[in-house]
Amino acid sequence: MLTMILAAGSLPPDQETLLEDPGGSRYSRQKPRDCWHGAYMIFFLLGIGSLLPWNFFITAKHYWRYKLQNCSDEPGPEGQAASDLRDYFESYISIASTVPSVLCLIGNFLLVNRVPASVRILSSLFVMLAVFLVITVLVKVDTSSWTTPFFVLTVGCVAVVSGASTVFSSSIFGLSSCFPMRNLQALISGQAMGGTISAVASVIDLAVAADVTDSALAYFLTADIFIAICIMVYLLLPRLEYSRYYLSSQKESPSLVTVPPDSSVEDEAQPGGTTDSSFLTRSAGIPPLRPILQKTALLGFYLFYVFFISIIIFPSLSSNIESVSKSSGSPWSTKYFTPLTCFLLYNFADWCGRQVTAWIQVPGPKSKLLPALVLLRTIFLPLFILSNYQPRAHIQTVVFNQDFYPVVFTALLGLSNGYLGTLVMVYGPKIVPKELAEAAGVVMTFYLVLGLALGSACAVFVVHLVIPEDECMM
Repeated sequence: MLTMILAAGSLPPDQETLLEDPGGSRYSRQKPRDCWHGAYMIFFLLGIGSLLPWNFFITAKHYWRYKLQNCSDEPGPEGQAASDLRDYFESYISIASTVPSVLCLIGNFLLVNRVPASVRILSSLFVMLAVFLVITVLVKVDTSSWTTPFFVLTVGCVAVVSGASTVFSSSIFGLSSCFPMRNLQALISGQAMGGTISAVASVIDLAVAADVTDSALAYFLTADIFIAICIMVYLLLPRLEYSRYYLSSQKESPSLVTVPPDSSVEDEAQPGGTTDSSFLTRSAGIPPLRPILQKTALLGFYLFYVFFISIIIFPSLSSNIESVSKSSGSPWSTKYFTPLTCFLLYNFADWCGRQVTAWIQVPGPKSKLLPALVLLRTIFLPLFILSNYQPRAHIQTVVFNQDFYPVVFTALLGLSNGYLGTLVMVYGPKIVPKELAEAAGVVMTFYLVLGLALGSACAVFVVHLVIPEDECMM
């Protein structure tokens, strides 16, 4: 999500970068071509890797339920605690993933000028790989006698992976800021494609594997291999002539900058404006927060609310909506309905929404239609609750009792999340001086992650509105 920062401007993609050197030293040498689109593909793969761990965790719903049911396909008499872990698992992992993300995002913002990007990127990738190897090993371990410790271990792994993923994502964005815009677009596309890939892998594993553990083993091995690929392609990036050109230019122009305590950039922070370079100097300190927060507060709220609504619904509510024809016993209604209509459809729709922003950017940042569209997404909450969510008791009425309805609702939820979320992220760094664009992007991401954190906490209460209290005793 961190790379949903800027959209292409009026210059051709190969001639535009996030931060341009006003002195023109970047263009004193002939710019090399991105041969075979190597750098573009590397950023695309790194974009996939930035959200792949989270998507692989939430998409493996059938496996987690199997593990939390004492390694059985049917719920056993494990009592209230284990049943509660099973029914609210998606809500718990949402909280475990978003809260560390907020903390790590703040830490990365404070350290971005102190620790080299290569150190942050590689260390976060190796941490993710190590944790996923642990998850992969546990697939074939019988955890039926220690279900609760397994749950605690899993939530801990989610927290560690989420924190590492946040550091990785924000660092990759910082690295890409000195490349042409097409590479930022590659990151945006890659992030959304990560969810689609995990959903497709889940469906294929369900169709091919003989049992739940075989499916999960192949599934998590896929994640292990892809994280290893991300490590290799990142090490390859600086070896490309195209990459060396733009990476070397980063040393000639400012990155995240700081402001002396007695100075202010509030008056200069206008769209497309410039700032006096005497106020903005290279430093190993902290970028100025006050002017950025003042300029991005309203857009930050929009971004917060978009992802606040999305995380309440996906996956906590949407993954528990069952086919109304489940009693028929058909593979569609019992095996493939949730992977296809919840995870694959949502991630593909989200990817489409993000792609549209490359060509259409309406409404504008000051349009009254923008907050209206953002707030209108609240209607998705009752729409999903009144679909065939199971089990249910407190709200027994199922208004939308055909499979067609959750399919449409999920598609609209994903499209609006991808389009509005990316659009607001695009606008955020544009309303501050370009010397502060990267810092503004990190601040906007903080709003995004804050929305995910609070939304995941609220998801627990929303689920409790639907699931009966006595279900935990079954």
